[in-house]
Amino acid sequence: MKTGKLGRTVLDARALNRATLARQHLLTRADTTVTEAVAHLCGLQAQEPQEPFTGLWSRLSGFRPGQLDEALTGRTVVRTHLMRRTVHLVTADDALAWRARHDAMLRQRVLGTYRSELAGIDLDEVAAAGRAVMADRQPRTMRELVQALEDRWPGPPRRALGELLVAALIPMAQLPPRGLWQRTSGVRNLPMATWLERDIDPLPADGDDPVGQRLLHRYLAAYGPAAGADLRAWSGLAGLPAAIKAARARGELVVLRDERGRQLLDLPDAPRPDPDTPAPVRFLPAFDNAILGYHDRSRIIDAPHLGLSVAGHRTVLVDGRVTATWTVRDHQLRIAPLRPLTTPEQKAVHTEAQALATFLAEDIEQIHLDTGA
Repeated sequence: MKTGKLGRTVLDARALNRATLARQHLLTRADTTVTEAVAHLCGLQAQEPQEPFTGLWSRLSGFRPGQLDEALTGRTVVRTHLMRRTVHLVTADDALAWRARHDAMLRQRVLGTYRSELAGIDLDEVAAAGRAVMADRQPRTMRELVQALEDRWPGPPRRALGELLVAALIPMAQLPPRGLWQRTSGVRNLPMATWLERDIDPLPADGDDPVGQRLLHRYLAAYGPAAGADLRAWSGLAGLPAAIKAARARGELVVLRDERGRQLLDLPDAPRPDPDTPAPVRFLPAFDNAILGYHDRSRIIDAPHLGLSVAGHRTVLVDGRVTATWTVRDHQLRIAPLRPLTTPEQKAVHTEAQALATFLAEDIEQIHLDTGA
């Protein structure tokens, strides 16, 4: 880190990397509960139901899969469509507080995907009909919900109408056993307010945006320092500049720069470790927050490997950066480095892989680290 001409701190890539690892509980495993961790991380991306378990194992000391199972069945954590129209694990409190703020984005994203198929449909009418069907408090698959309505709307493909209903128009929770440890289950939906027995928080009618302002602070606590573009990329929300402006006017943010001159925002007292802080090996799940939480992902992954972050590859951090991918297949945990690893790095990767194999409990008989030899 250094001070720029305007007196603002300039953070190089390594300083940003260490800040990210610290905020994401990847520098040191945190001693906290699952619900507290999910809240701090502003949710975990979870369209692949088993991936959050590895994400939490890499972040929490003593994490056991049953702890997340208990949070899901106990309704303190819920699976729902939220940021970027992607299924996330979020706390019940955040799901209820954030959903109305995301409604317009969710509708826009579904309509953007199925614009021609859904042309001319009255969204409010479809939403009212869907809620009437779900009023009996019975969980339904997306297919079952569409079947109940397709006589009234026979035109759109089932997939388009179904995604409109469960991902945008009706705030839904995906019920257990979906997302439980080593369980295979289809998606059964129930309105979130029914499942959590609490109404979704309405947006203020006066045009104020306290939800957006709280999102900004929470995002920076878990992902900062970050640019406005990073916040938009993470949330999918375009209407947050006003929240940033208000927070800056109140003196709640500090302005930093990266080496390319980009303006970064942060909370004044948030951790920004010394760039030379050692970073342990960490195994990340597919679609991990630490990578997908930014528009500019260069703080953690090199440009030639950016495609890995959106293609569902599980990755390995070595010295804080994406350096390998990993898979479990045919009783083998296989690790494929993206660059040659030093002997100490190989030993550190193998040690963490052994711990991961024990955690996964999938009868892994061999750990194979491809050294290119």
